Amino acid sequence: MSAILEARGVTRSFGPIKVLHGVDFSLVPGEVHALIGENGAGKSTTMKILGGYLSPTDGELLLDGKPVRFADQKEAEEAGILMIHQEFNLAMQLTVEENLFLGREKRKGLFLDHKAMQDEARTLLERLDCHIDPRTRIRDLSVPNRQMVEIARAIGRNARVLIMDEPTAVLTGRETDVLLDQIERLKSQGAAILYTSHKLDEIARIADRVTVLRDGAHITTRAAEGFTEHAMAEAMVGRELSDLFPAKAKGADDVVLEVDGLTVPGKVRDASFTLRRGEVLGFAGLVGAGRTELMEGIVGLRPATGSVKVNGKAIKAGSVLAAREAGLVYLTEDRKEKGLLLGKSLTENLTLLALDRFGKLRIDKGAEDQALTKAISDFDIRVKDRDMVAGSLSGGNQQKLLLAKTMLAEPQIVIIDEPTRGIDIGTKQQIYDFIAALAAEGKSVIVVSSELPEVIGLASRVVVMGRGHIAGELSGEDITEDAILRRAMGVGELTGASA
Repeated sequence: MSAILEARGVTRSFGPIKVLHGVDFSLVPGEVHALIGENGAGKSTTMKILGGYLSPTDGELLLDGKPVRFADQKEAEEAGILMIHQEFNLAMQLTVEENLFLGREKRKGLFLDHKAMQDEARTLLERLDCHIDPRTRIRDLSVPNRQMVEIARAIGRNARVLIMDEPTAVLTGRETDVLLDQIERLKSQGAAILYTSHKLDEIARIADRVTVLRDGAHITTRAAEGFTEHAMAEAMVGRELSDLFPAKAKGADDVVLEVDGLTVPGKVRDASFTLRRGEVLGFAGLVGAGRTELMEGIVGLRPATGSVKVNGKAIKAGSVLAAREAGLVYLTEDRKEKGLLLGKSLTENLTLLALDRFGKLRIDKGAEDQALTKAISDFDIRVKDRDMVAGSLSGGNQQKLLLAKTMLAEPQIVIIDEPTRGIDIGTKQQIYDFIAALAAEGKSVIVVSSELPEVIGLASRVVVMGRGHIAGELSGEDITEDAILRRAMGVGELTGASA
């Protein structure tokens, strides 16, 4: 079948830096074409060119076999090409209804027909099994529900081509299943779908064809059938990926962190656990279980009652500074909104937590520059230009910068929330090795993750949370997906939460 949209020999440069090198790509009606590659491989640039957000430096786009050059994304949308962004493209102050119909409002005479728009909004959201009031403002929605609104907006415009950039990164397993079912429905209706995700199991499940990019170059396009997840990963990184997870840290006997009866109002109740020196402790649970809220309560980012002790000494509740002075730090799950200043330089982001080390009255710019050089080397932060802003880095490199920033404060206890969300397989392996290295140095690490294989592969003990409380603890060979899920859902045998 002829392609609806096609890229031929497309290149793209930003100044003197060439990020795409003659990429060929086609989208065919009734097909899901997956685009995969490491962070920085050129996936986002390719998608933005196809969606009208960027123009190719060289090469051409063809729409229904004829050369086309979109002036902007609005012109691409008018041609039936819509993109669902990894970073939300929503107006936070407006309602769900207003976002869904922005620029194409329904009218009854001179007035807006709010009832018709709300009815259609409910229908679109119900197709995604998302039951939210269309009159709710986007700013008041959870992150997964915002993503559902983004998806509903695209579905409601009857796109011929739907470009999906990491659409399930913030969705639960159930929400992901609903979305993948909708994609099958759109495919059966003749839509062409470009799907990118770091979750290779999703690619294997839904894709008809797979294209792999590496360092801005086209590596291969082949049928998804028979293209195993392991083979995909190796094609992405260009090397053998044998053991994804390093050997588990055993940890010492001495306890470095004691949390006793911690309650975060409305989120977590009476949570108690311990952390040993040199240990990687996992926290698992379903979305909404209270894992992030508990960690934020421990480090003083949320009001909390109860006791937190580091090396036997209580730290002041509700004080981030007291936690940091005790050697306790937290890496947020949301690096874009809470972890990094995306409009600031790499150096400004890196040294923010440890400014006192670079001068009192005046910052030692030379020392900062040396620190950035060391961080780039130690954490393999891949930068095109040292003067670029943090927001210009790929997701994986942003996460590495956040890690470098946190470690510059020289903590002894590190809490890492969703360490590899939205990160490719090669960078995941680097971060796993980094976590293992921290434990080997005698530092203690808490890993909060929604990816059960990640928790199981890294942690020597796993604390399971469910509905705002600790539902159990697992260690050794007892750490399995089934055991974790049973406790998270409240149907498993409970074990002691402290050791």
